[in-house]
Amino acid sequence: MYITTTKSKGKNKVYKSVLLRESYREGTRVKNRTIANLTHCKPNEIKALQLAMRHKNDPDKLEMLLGSHVENRQGRSVGAVWVLNRLAENIGLTKVLGKSNEAMLSLWMVMARLIDQGSRLSAVRLAREHGISELLGLVDFDEDDLYHCLDWLCDNQAEIEKKLFKQTYGEQIPSLFLYDVTSSYLEGQCNELGDWGYNRDKKRGKKQIVIGLLCDEDGIPVSIRVFKGNTLDFHTIGCQIKKVAEEFGCQQVTMVGDRGMIKSSQIQELGRPDSII
Repeated sequence: MYITTTKSKGKNKVYKSVLLRESYREGTRVKNRTIANLTHCKPNEIKALQLAMRHKNDPDKLEMLLGSHVENRQGRSVGAVWVLNRLAENIGLTKVLGKSNEAMLSLWMVMARLIDQGSRLSAVRLAREHGISELLGLVDFDEDDLYHCLDWLCDNQAEIEKKLFKQTYGEQIPSLFLYDVTSSYLEGQCNELGDWGYNRDKKRGKKQIVIGLLCDEDGIPVSIRVFKGNTLDFHTIGCQIKKVAEEFGCQQVTMVGDRGMIKSSQIQELGRPDSII
């Protein structure tokens, strides 16, 4: 790793960037990639990093130069966020979400669930321990911002799923899908989809929501939908079939689900000449 300074010219102004970078091999070629943007760090902090990297293989020499005992302290973690951000780039998620503040908050909520499964409030606290300002450009947000971001996700979910599907499969549209439902009980009474239904969680006195997950033949999720808590399993499959036909452009598909997913009325409906099943 090394620190480099770059300059770029704008309109009547020169912009200076300080970057933490590393070199790596791709076949026979040597390439470089940016790990973190240090532009907003203080000059003394940048000098300290340069000194540390210059003597990274000789900590005794570094300690002698500092003139005192080196004290190790845990700073903000960057490893998990960096790895998850690269994975999101590789699968095209960052491209589909875009670069807006809502997009970055959405990406952080996904990362927070993978790093430490918790609430929106816990995701805010977790952000203080990780270098998301350097890697995602996120600063000064609270749980209310994350809840507002969920509204943005809800409004854009269909388009995000459609773009991800097209980007993942291109012209090689899958012909087999796996589908199943589950439920989750709720605390509180204000969820508009909360209702009484078949209680898989065995929680008495709790309303619930029903969740339908649609996957491709390899078990990779392509779409998710939440239904009212009193929705029966076989009443959810119709809209999923409509989705793969109208939104994903599938011409003819095989849907795999458990025995209770399709009743006789659905079988008759699917037997029509214009059915894609």
